[in-house]
Amino acid sequence: MHAKIDQNHRFSGMRGLTVVLIGQAVSILASSMTGFALSVWVFQQTSSATTLGIMQTAFTLPYLLIIPLAGVMVDRYNRKLMMMVSDLAAGLGTVAILFLLVSGHLQIWHFYVVNALIGLGNAFQWPAYSAAISTMVPKEQYGRANGMVSFVQAGPGAVAPLLAGALLPFIGLEGILTIDIVTFVLAVGVLLIVHVPQPIRTEDGRAAEGNLLHEAAFGFKYIFKRPSLFGYVILLFIANFFLGFSNSVEIPIVLLRTGNNSLILGTVQTAGAISWTLGSLIMSVWGGPKRRMHGALFGWVAYCLIGNVIFGLGRGLSVWVPAILLAGIGSSIGTATSQAILQAKVAPDVQGRVFAARRMLTWFPDTFTPILGGLLTDYVMEPGMRKGGFFADIFGWMAGNEAGSGAAVIMVVFGLLTILTMLTGFSIPKIRNLEDILPDHEQTVSAAEPAATAE
Repeated sequence: MHAKIDQNHRFSGMRGLTVVLIGQAVSILASSMTGFALSVWVFQQTSSATTLGIMQTAFTLPYLLIIPLAGVMVDRYNRKLMMMVSDLAAGLGTVAILFLLVSGHLQIWHFYVVNALIGLGNAFQWPAYSAAISTMVPKEQYGRANGMVSFVQAGPGAVAPLLAGALLPFIGLEGILTIDIVTFVLAVGVLLIVHVPQPIRTEDGRAAEGNLLHEAAFGFKYIFKRPSLFGYVILLFIANFFLGFSNSVEIPIVLLRTGNNSLILGTVQTAGAISWTLGSLIMSVWGGPKRRMHGALFGWVAYCLIGNVIFGLGRGLSVWVPAILLAGIGSSIGTATSQAILQAKVAPDVQGRVFAARRMLTWFPDTFTPILGGLLTDYVMEPGMRKGGFFADIFGWMAGNEAGSGAAVIMVVFGLLTILTMLTGFSIPKIRNLEDILPDHEQTVSAAEPAATAE
């Protein structure tokens, strides 16, 4: 599709998507700087993996509770407006943190409340952006477009920790938060000059019409009625359950093994962002394998093998950096190809509801695994892996008996369980052949009636 500007002098097509993503890249850079600084601050204040887990759950639980209704709003109303809502919510959260910091009243529990607010806003972001892609670019470009989105999400993280470390001595945490707020305003402003088309009305869209609860339930019914899609969602649910434990110890394992060295943590996170950026760039150019399901399954197998098992066995940067550099490429391929499958199969005018339902079902373990992982680390595996502990002789040969050993065991064991889950997808025909079983959404369109739109 050639880049173009519509009759109202707003960017559209691939150029429009590029303009939006540039605005998001600047905003994500500032948010990544803020997130890095605040995560280190919280762990240094508490030395608790459980606290970090509660913070993550405080974001995820409201996010998943509201996302089915957010999916309805995305399909009912202007998708560009829904994108703005997510940016506004995140911006308000940052304003709240800045106010509390400046006034000297910032406490740990404030992060729980602010994360919940940001989670509510982000519930609109993912279905809105995912659904917008299918109306802005042709399906042949879905893989590239999703790669571009991943690139924008990952790229800023490659420099954010280093940039935050360089700026903090001069402008302080208050200055970092202020920059973050300014970039939220920029991201919203960019959306105003871009045209995001509303989808064509389809038979699926008409079947989904009704009151708010009926429409929210449609996404779940859509998935449950299609055994291949439902099987794939169950597979992702199980994989995310195991992966949640591994993810919950990623920051603690580095800080515990290095004596809370934020510079080493920043180096590891920068390497991860570079890797994710590289993988996203590959997807932007390549578009993914012809059999997208192969990319989705193998991508996550590669990520878990390198980013969980090998990373967990490491004791320092000599293993952590190469492992995470390779692992991020696998996750980028897995994420982009999985999303491209659904964008090709689900009619655009119901994608908001279906994508929201799919995310709620597959991400549900994230409402409790971060806390369980933190508790397992703090109260079972860390003390159990010290000399004389219950697990010391069982896993000591693999992870040692010092600080961080318990977290390492959790990362390795649950990483292996995730790998086995994703490999199971190849042995189930309905999942392996999902792309052949489900028709592309163009084959199900019964009418070309544009949905109501008011840009």
